[in-house]
Amino acid sequence: MATERYNPRVAEKHWQKVWDEAKLFETSNDDPRDPYYVLEMFPYPSGRIHMGHVRNYAMGDVVARYKRAKGFNVLHPMGWDAFGMPAENAAMQNKVHPKEWTYQNIATMRSQLKSMGLSLDWSREFATCDVEYYHRQQMLFLDFVEKGLVTRKSSKVNWDPEDMTVLANEQVIDGRGWRSGALVEQRELTQWFFKITDFNEELLSALDGLDQWPDKVRLMQRNWIGKSEGMLIRWALDAKSQIGGETEVEVYTTRPDTLFGASFLAIAADHPLAKKAAENNPALAEFNDECRRAGTSLAALETAEKRGFDTGLRVKHPLDETWTLPVYVANFVLMDYGTGAIFGCPSGDQRDLDFANKYGLPVVAVVMPEDGDAATFQITETAYVDDGVMINSRFLDGLSPAAAFDEVAKRLESQSIGGRPQGERKVNFRLRDWGISRQRYWGCPIPMIHCDDCGVVPVPKADLPVKLPDDVEFDRPGNPLDRHPTWRHVNCPQCGKAARRETDTMDTFVDSSWYFARFTAPWENEPTDPKVANHWLPVDQYIGGIEHAILHLLYSRFFTRAMKVVGHLDISEPFKGLFTQGMVVHETYRLGTGANGSWVTPAEVRLEESDGKRRAVLIATGDEVEIGSIEKMSKSKKNVVDPDDIIASYGADTARWFMLSDSPPERDVIWTEAGAEGAHRFVQRVWRLISEAAPVLQGATAAPAFDGDAAAISKAAHRTVKAVGEDIEKLAFNKAVARLYELVNVLAAPLQKIGEADAATIAACREATDMLIAMIAPMMPHLAEECWKALKGSGFIADKAWPHYNDALIVENTVTMPVQINGKKRGDLTIARDADQLTVEKAALELDFVKVVLNGNPPKKVIIVPQRIINVVA
Repeated sequence: MATERYNPRVAEKHWQKVWDEAKLFETSNDDPRDPYYVLEMFPYPSGRIHMGHVRNYAMGDVVARYKRAKGFNVLHPMGWDAFGMPAENAAMQNKVHPKEWTYQNIATMRSQLKSMGLSLDWSREFATCDVEYYHRQQMLFLDFVEKGLVTRKSSKVNWDPEDMTVLANEQVIDGRGWRSGALVEQRELTQWFFKITDFNEELLSALDGLDQWPDKVRLMQRNWIGKSEGMLIRWALDAKSQIGGETEVEVYTTRPDTLFGASFLAIAADHPLAKKAAENNPALAEFNDECRRAGTSLAALETAEKRGFDTGLRVKHPLDETWTLPVYVANFVLMDYGTGAIFGCPSGDQRDLDFANKYGLPVVAVVMPEDGDAATFQITETAYVDDGVMINSRFLDGLSPAAAFDEVAKRLESQSIGGRPQGERKVNFRLRDWGISRQRYWGCPIPMIHCDDCGVVPVPKADLPVKLPDDVEFDRPGNPLDRHPTWRHVNCPQCGKAARRETDTMDTFVDSSWYFARFTAPWENEPTDPKVANHWLPVDQYIGGIEHAILHLLYSRFFTRAMKVVGHLDISEPFKGLFTQGMVVHETYRLGTGANGSWVTPAEVRLEESDGKRRAVLIATGDEVEIGSIEKMSKSKKNVVDPDDIIASYGADTARWFMLSDSPPERDVIWTEAGAEGAHRFVQRVWRLISEAAPVLQGATAAPAFDGDAAAISKAAHRTVKAVGEDIEKLAFNKAVARLYELVNVLAAPLQKIGEADAATIAACREATDMLIAMIAPMMPHLAEECWKALKGSGFIADKAWPHYNDALIVENTVTMPVQINGKKRGDLTIARDADQLTVEKAALELDFVKVVLNGNPPKKVIIVPQRIINVVA
């Protein structure tokens, strides 16, 4: 008989409440089972979750539920990356305190995440703005200071003029602030730094061992760390150019082989020689100031117009004293990279070539293709950057660039300048120390005190935490801690005299660089319980966006090593397995065309189709709406689908199922109303099939069938168990979903006729249905519990073991072999796996394409490799 439709609104709330009361997903650190730690990158509490969150957390939840079913003690926690500029911006715009804004958002988003039915251990929840959390972060900071992993120095920084704070190089995207989008400026400030460069070589070499990370992420980190092997070369200033005691310019280069193609030296505006040269040259001083105001990011340098200023100074060529080159100040050279000076070889570097052509400097080709003609080969508009053979390079002519490198290195190492070798081999890294000082309120206070007598003094651990004051004003930009009447005033812990607190707070990427370790024991007074942390870490499966490939992931790798140095961990890598999921994208809709059109949300649009053509109309007015491109969901283009609306309309299981089924998880998923409706229909179909068959199945004993008609049911179920488990292990969720669709199709007919079935079929159907429910449970947990209840199953399906498959039932009874004629494949033969040679030969000769070639004649020979291949020799 027909049963009621499945009602997700009722069922999902019921099971979430029941799971919560049973504390089903709370994890004990003392559980003797093997540990498995699955973690999705925790969210920023911006106000509401979005469909990207739904996809990310659904993937992690499938892994967590599956691993529990496989017998692991699973840690699957949730927290909030809660400090940052948006809270301060909200404070200024909405006259609300950042703390109040943040915790209100957390409450909203927590409720939304719970409505997804995620198997999270909420007992370990924390926000990085909790005093209890940043207290331990301050403890870590002091431990790092004690071990020499923190330094304070004056340096060029990226200044975001809108957020009025410093940004790390990694936080400058295309010359703009990663949050505000404002053009970044250069400023000289005294900052706190973590000495990430102490781990340059280790961070680089350890990437080879991260074989469960995407190759593209490892490549991005390799490039960012940027190890290069080159030479430090000292160029002597000629006698007239030795100003202010400067007698030489040090240049680091990876291409000493191209020295005979050099036509200029370029130095940074902050280079000591540039400053000396500008003392009596107002025009140069102004040019230097212009360079300082420009962006410091590599992207900004690459896209900016290449400009230079001839200082009038000259240097001697290191391989020919009679040859001098001009020294320019150039806007694309920074003091923070290398030595703040480069030599330009225009023929081998496009930037140098553009610069040389702009300022009329010589261009001498020094490397050409091996099959080139040295007499005619020249460079005009495009630099030659490939390998080849040396030309126009005196004693290097005819050598490969690698051999020329070694030859130049030997000569320069044997020459001296100022009592030192003129050249020395050197390894250089692009990575710079991590500047963590931020000029804002809503962040973790840096626990240091400035005393006029004692200098910079750490806050004693006994005096921690240094709490943020609640009574702050956001009436104007800048750091409210600088303006607070009392908070910054404190006595020096060493001499007792009046002193000042550090008012800079830590970069929010510090907060997220160790949270995964805190989750292992968030109640501890110390930052970690080392024994427990080492038991759980590294995270077995970490899931998040590719946009964090450098920032968060590199900082976390450094932090784990630093925590090892100070004794809080005994591991070096934080994440064993890493998966970067694609984005959720949607069509865009615009009322009107071109720049005058206004974006409208999918909820305001009705899609229609006639004669194979799609059109969109505005529901409220019936006006036609232009269907635009498919893009990442964004508030600006309003192509956003609200998870609350989807869950209210279809239920969380439908949203989860669609997110897992639509495409490979590493690719973008296109959210469509039709796709959501299709997923919802499948939910209803599964419920209908199982609930209607339940009266018969309830009293049945599950048992597989090995022969007869029922064997097809058991074989399909056991093969699916094996395949779906393998798919989930590989995070191939879409493949697992496809297999479950197929299994439901196989079960549909026998379940619909279960009342007429024999005992063997009923037993096989009960087993297959139990297996189906267990396999959909990680993906659609509420539906699975409801189906399990309908079958009068004991306990929670969420607490059941993953089903076992029988090897005898997953073996294919047939085999498909390619059939060749005279060594060329013409087709295939499918035949029983245990067929003997004569049977296989006879069947092959009966194939139509074989008969056509033989044309009634017997074959000369039939060669059969059992279960592999058949070759008919005509």
